[in-house]
Amino acid sequence: MSEFFILEGAYLAIGAFVLAITLFVTTRSFMAKGSVKKGLGSVFVVVSLAIFSHFYITKNRMSSVEEAFNQSSNILCENRIHTKAAQFVTINKHLEWSIKDNQFISPNYSRSFHLARCIIESK
Repeated sequence: MSEFFILEGAYLAIGAFVLAITLFVTTRSFMAKGSVKKGLGSVFVVVSLAIFSHFYITKNRMSSVEEAFNQSSNILCENRIHTKAAQFVTINKHLEWSIKDNQFISPNYSRSFHLARCIIESK
């Protein structure tokens, strides 16, 4: 469950903000009666579906990245620190990378990369 909050925390905050705006708008005097229930209900359903589908897609991508890494395929992870040198870091088992707690770590590199922020290099 904590992984859900780690991966989707920002989207949960955005969803809460959208629900707050919906509540504010639907409680105005110019809105029809019953619009609070209808508005909050429908926005909650849409936001929930979007967040849970994003989590499902992210978990599937993470497992495919981990599987490809274990088969010694190249993995590309976004490098947000040194964007002028290279936008991506290539990760491979043969380059002394390993997986620990859904993070790629290496003794030769100063930071780790979360599996959710990586993709499989296409050939």
